[in-house]
Amino acid sequence: MSSILTYIVASLLYTLIIWYFWRTKWCGSNSLSNTNGVLTAAIWERYVIVVPLLLHGMTLYQSIFVGDGLSFGVGNAISSIVWLTVFMYWSSGFFYRLEGLQTLFAPVATVAAIAVFLPLVFPSLQPLENTELIGFKVHLLIAMMAYSLLTIAALHALLMMIVEHRLHHPAMPSIFTNLPPLLVMEKLLFRIIWVGFILLTLTLFSGVVFSQEVFGQPLTFTHKILFGFISWGIFAALLIGRRLYGWRGRIAIRWTLVGFAILLLAYIGSKFVLEVVLSR
Repeated sequence: MSSILTYIVASLLYTLIIWYFWRTKWCGSNSLSNTNGVLTAAIWERYVIVVPLLLHGMTLYQSIFVGDGLSFGVGNAISSIVWLTVFMYWSSGFFYRLEGLQTLFAPVATVAAIAVFLPLVFPSLQPLENTELIGFKVHLLIAMMAYSLLTIAALHALLMMIVEHRLHHPAMPSIFTNLPPLLVMEKLLFRIIWVGFILLTLTLFSGVVFSQEVFGQPLTFTHKILFGFISWGIFAALLIGRRLYGWRGRIAIRWTLVGFAILLLAYIGSKFVLEVVLSR
């Protein structure tokens, strides 16, 4: 009962944060116009996310570390990626000024409020094999970080697409008024993609070259590997095009979203088909 309560409380706290950002950022509320109100809001926005993050992390720990192995089904996989995405967004606020980009946090928190329950909805059918290997643990950690960073890149690209569309309309909603210029957002997008691409490269390289050490068995070519390399190729082409031809704007946004969609098919899509559709 206490375990289920942790899931519920974490989701409710995410929902409370969504409501707060919707009221203060999306609706342009003036209730925090005085100096004390602004200071209080800054403290709230910086630290309140810690509580649902910790509770979400507890639910993941309870559902993944079962017995001697790791239970990492589609529910745990998606929930872990979303948790890491929220964590990276929150921790980056201590190093970069993200005031204008807080528009992203409402949709991220919305997904997190739902993803908390996914390990319960889609429980792992069987624990992963060879999880005692150090190589496997390193490979899994790098892969999750790559997925999370590229998730942030995809959300960032969606926000850029909306802002670019709104620029052609005379009246821009208050939600977009405090965003950085598109060129600044574009520069940040490619920084995120670069780091995510490096981690994705390490993920594929370790999985292919050190398959025996990572998975305890020789490499077998699957559609997951195929989609992974297609996604890697798309991000590589985007970064090369940016460097050589100055690709930007809609080209960058579209290829970022396409690369991310194929990356989802590579891992999450395959796990969903195998575990949910085929019950394997």
